[in-house]
Amino acid sequence: MIALKDWFRTRFAMIAAIIVLLYLFVPVAYTFAFSFNDYRKSNIVWNSASGPTLKHWKDPCGAPGVCDALVTSIQVGALATVVATILGTMLAFALVRHRFRGRSTSNVLIFIPMATPEIVLGASLLTIFVQGFSRFGLRLGFWTIVIAHIMFCISFVVVTVKARLQSLDPRLEEAAQDLYAGPGGTFWRVTFPLVLPGIVSAALLSFSLSFDDFIITNFVSGDTTTFPKFVYVSYLRGIPAQANVIGFSMFVIAVLLVVAGQLVGNARKR
Repeated sequence: MIALKDWFRTRFAMIAAIIVLLYLFVPVAYTFAFSFNDYRKSNIVWNSASGPTLKHWKDPCGAPGVCDALVTSIQVGALATVVATILGTMLAFALVRHRFRGRSTSNVLIFIPMATPEIVLGASLLTIFVQGFSRFGLRLGFWTIVIAHIMFCISFVVVTVKARLQSLDPRLEEAAQDLYAGPGGTFWRVTFPLVLPGIVSAALLSFSLSFDDFIITNFVSGDTTTFPKFVYVSYLRGIPAQANVIGFSMFVIAVLLVVAGQLVGNARKR
């Protein structure tokens, strides 16, 4: 009995980690399994009569509108990521490297979009777009989604890049200046390469948040359909297996990017 308690105590962390991982990956496993379902009307119940099929993987665009929604999500995510990463990085440098009036207040305000419930944020943005931007001819659609995604992605970029900047050793920049490097040379040869991993991480996080967002998008999208919105609307009549194929493929791509980032980081450390 004592030996069993010792065994359990020494392996408790590992057992807990396995349980948590199983809990997290059950929906992913469901998505993967039902991408092979040879269903008739609704891809919710497994069709045990005909068994698994590869036809959905051979034609992932077979469901009407699924690939159009995917392209829209990728376009929105790419634009929002580029703009939010540039603006957020500049703001992070300003907050960390410069002293100005209202700096402390700005640090607090950065967290407001992150802390505000998405349904409240989406309703507020809808009001702004309908009552304010409509006067300039802007209608709900692709560009209102992009503007909304840029707005909530900037906060995550600022927080990520700020953490990277605050962890830098200032002696490295001082050494560059001692070697007669000017402000521009110090930035591009020392500061920027050191901050780049944080910028890349912020960009990947922004794209992931933008691609995955449904609540805010549903408020400001109008007739434009993104991939999460397509899945939600399709649920009413049965999510097509092609959506499972695309969803699991995006999951695999995300995992590969994380693994690649870890490998690159380990190589840089060595």
